[in-house]
Amino acid sequence: MGCGVDDVLELVGQLEDVTRSEHDRWLRFQVARQTFGYLWPATVTVGLKQTLAEQLGLVAERPEVFEVQFTAGAFGWVVVHLEGVERDELAELVFEAWRLTAPAPLVEARADRLPV
Repeated sequence: MGCGVDDVLELVGQLEDVTRSEHDRWLRFQVARQTFGYLWPATVTVGLKQTLAEQLGLVAERPEVFEVQFTAGAFGWVVVHLEGVERDELAELVFEAWRLTAPAPLVEARADRLPV
């Protein structure tokens, strides 16, 4: 069984120094004023920052679940269709997006502790 919007909100809520801003049809997640994710409740999708290699690997492996959103510098954003992922996989994706964006002291303090 896949995930839903509430799963994203719960996982993001477990990470340090995250701010959430609500817009007309989407929510933005930031750490230290830098964006690491977007949530579109109407389409039950989330856009997450990843490395370029991870973006390409996810899309190649399961194109029905992952799609390229855009690239920015060394990062490739991926759209995740939440129904197609289990919570543990979503936790890893959310954590990685946060870790790629958060300041080094926050990342070091959290270590490799995934949200659950």
